[in-house]
Amino acid sequence: MDKKKSRGLGRGLSALMADVQEQPAATGGAAAGTRRPDMMVPIENVVPNPDQPRRTFTEDHLEELTASIREKGVIQPLIVRPKPGDPGKYEIVAGERRWRASQRAQLHQLPVIVREFNDTEVLEVAIIENIQRADLNPIEEAAGFRQLMDKFGHTQEKLAKALGKSRSHIANLMRLLQLPDEVRDLLQEGKLSAGHARALITSDEPVVLAKKVVAEGLSVRATEALAKKPKPSAGPKTTRSAPKSLGEKDADTKALEGDLSAALGYKVTINHVPGQDAGTITISYPSLEALDDICQILGSGS
Repeated sequence: MDKKKSRGLGRGLSALMADVQEQPAATGGAAAGTRRPDMMVPIENVVPNPDQPRRTFTEDHLEELTASIREKGVIQPLIVRPKPGDPGKYEIVAGERRWRASQRAQLHQLPVIVREFNDTEVLEVAIIENIQRADLNPIEEAAGFRQLMDKFGHTQEKLAKALGKSRSHIANLMRLLQLPDEVRDLLQEGKLSAGHARALITSDEPVVLAKKVVAEGLSVRATEALAKKPKPSAGPKTTRSAPKSLGEKDADTKALEGDLSAALGYKVTINHVPGQDAGTITISYPSLEALDDICQILGSGS
């Protein structure tokens, strides 16, 4: 058991993913190289993974898959594991969309490959399979990364290495979780891109600006400009002169802000008192849940 804890990320992602590689299934019959199922299982004995990172299943895609399954059956077996504490039941590791479509197609049995995965490996495979197939929207992907970090203590560096992504990609995605629910909903619905959403993170009015971006069909560059635009103030120049007294932040301070924001997953602002060694660091959080996340991160010492 102790050995497993120190193994890094899973038991080797290449080994895990060897079990869930999707094969083209357009040849009618079993695709070349498709794994033979270990067994056929009654569909009512297969249950979804409660920690499945993917929450959105597009209706059109589900209907297409349902029609295909009605005609040809399930060509690619689902990857499952024995459901902990429930003998005879199997929990989906990869293939929930096939399971949903099979229910619609009124199949009675499903082909499955059974694997003895632990909780960490189940989540890792689910996230990685979806990412490799581009099935997760940015919020689902970020939430999956957050799950891996919170539940299993993975760092951004470890995730980046295992997933073949850059650390900045993971950090930028996780920053999207700072956005208000209304903005995240627009992103999940595909009305905003990840680039639009990132531009709104530093805005004081992200919901108002997000609605404006969607209504006017603004580009990412236009959104960035909109987010940087200062709010109109009552007095002509009195409020404008205040920021100038603090001076423009140098490149090193901005870079440090970016590094800290990426490490924590939340916006960090550094205000250094000119001519002194002192200053303040401010961590912004959008909700009490986010504050709890920050406390856990800071308290973990990692």
